[in-house]
Amino acid sequence: MCQALGMTEAYNQYKTLQIWKSVVGEAIASATSIERFSNGELFIRVKNPAWRMELNFRKQDILTKLNAALSSPMVEDIIFK
Repeated sequence: MCQALGMTEAYNQYKTLQIWKSVVGEAIASATSIERFSNGELFIRVKNPAWRMELNFRKQDILTKLNAALSSPMVEDIIFK
């Protein structure tokens, strides 16, 4: 239905926002908030520099898990701010 309406990208972006917590877990989810997702880039606000550094170390793993949960490689990069 979404594809017929040309809304596939919008639906996939919404789905990404919905699964963030289940992919990264409770601890990371409580230290982050999603700012936006556009053009394959997921912008995440992090509550402090220590978390930002930790998440940058884990970025590739999070990207892999996120795209696996989405069943398509939609997220090309995560920017932690």
